Amino acid sequence: MTADTAAADAGPPSSISRRPRPGWLTAPWLMLLLPVLASTVDAVLVTLDTPWWQRALAALATLALLLRRRCPVLVLLLTLPASFVTFIWIAQITAVYSVASRRTRPWAAAAGACAFALSEFFHWPLADHPLAFDRDNALYAIQCAMLGAAPTALGMLARTRRELAVRLDELTKGQQRESRLLAERVLATERARLAREMHDVVSHQVSLISIQAGALQVSTADPAARSTAVTIRELSVRTLEELRQMVGVLRAAGVRRDESLAPQPRLADLPRLIADSGLCVKVRLGTGDRPWPEAVERAAYRTVQEALTNISKHAPGAQVDVVLATRGTRLLVEVRNGRPPRLPGQAPLPGGGHGLVGLRERAQLLGGAFSATATPDGGFTVCAELPAVGE
Repeated sequence: MTADTAAADAGPPSSISRRPRPGWLTAPWLMLLLPVLASTVDAVLVTLDTPWWQRALAALATLALLLRRRCPVLVLLLTLPASFVTFIWIAQITAVYSVASRRTRPWAAAAGACAFALSEFFHWPLADHPLAFDRDNALYAIQCAMLGAAPTALGMLARTRRELAVRLDELTKGQQRESRLLAERVLATERARLAREMHDVVSHQVSLISIQAGALQVSTADPAARSTAVTIRELSVRTLEELRQMVGVLRAAGVRRDESLAPQPRLADLPRLIADSGLCVKVRLGTGDRPWPEAVERAAYRTVQEALTNISKHAPGAQVDVVLATRGTRLLVEVRNGRPPRLPGQAPLPGGGHGLVGLRERAQLLGGAFSATATPDGGFTVCAELPAVGE
C-alpha cells in the first residue's frame, strides 16, 4: 500500500481543502493506474515460475483493480483466489483499502479484512501448513491479521477525512449563507426605517407646502401669484404621488422593526408641529411632568404628525382636536377631526395608507394599541395608547 494508492481511493477533497497543484502527477487516470502497475510488477515477480492458472488468477486480480472505485466489494472477491494460491499482496491490500474507504458500513470493511487474512493464512496447498499451536503459526497469524487490518484502518481514516472535509464545506457554506441573510436583513431594516422616516417627515412637509399654496391661490388677487401657487400645488401633488410609490417600494423590501435615530422629535416639539400645520387645532396636553421613555414620546409625536398630515390632505379646514392624557402608566394620544368644508376646485391629495400602517406597527412594537376609525358626523379619529416601556 502506497501513499499514491491512498490518495487515489480517498476521492477528491472538498472545495475548502482543495488546493490547485500544477503537473500531471495528480491526474485522476494516473492515480487509478499506479496501483495497477505496482500490482502487475508484484504479480510478475511472484508468479514467474508458477503454473499458468496461477498466473491467470494473478492477472485477474491485477486487472480487477481498474474497477475498484465503482465495485470495491466485487474487486476484493476477484482478488482473493490469487491470494489463496499465490503470494501476491499489493492487489489484495489495495482492494481491502478500497472497500474500507468506499463503504460506510464498518462490517463491510471488517469482513473484507478478515477474508483477506484467512485466505492468506490458510494458503494453498493446505497440507503444507499444519494447524499446530507453535510459534511459527502464531507469528504468521499475526502477520496475516496485520496485512488485513492495516489497509482497513487506512481506508477508514481516508473516508473519515473525506466526510469531515464535506461537513466543513457545508458548515462554511452555511456560515456564508447566514452572513448573507444577516446583511440582507440589515439592508431591509434600513429600507423600512428610511421609508417610515420619509413618510413621516417629507410627506408632512410637502403636504404643508401644498396646503399653503392652495390658500395662496384662493386669497391672492395677483394673477402671477395665483399662477405660481397653482404650479406649486401641482408640483406638490406630483411629489407626494412619487413619494408614495417610493415608500411602497422601500416598505416592500423592509422588515417591521423600530430603529431609534438621534435626534428624534419628542413631546416638547408638539406645539411647534401643531402651529406649523396651518389647521384650526384645539390642544389638550395632560401628560403632566412625568418623564416618558424616548420611544413612547417619539411614537406619540409621529401619531399626531401623521394624523395632521392626513387631515391636511383629506379634510382641510376641518376642526381638529388633539388630546394627550395619562391613563395609569399609559399615554393616550387622540386626534379627531370633524366633517371638512367643501372647497370648490380643490383637487384631493394622494394617499397610500402607509402612514397608518406605520403607526400601528409603532404602537404594537411598544406593546400598545392603535385604532383609526371614521366618526358618525363624517370625521375621523386616530387613537393610540402607548405603555411605558418595560412596564
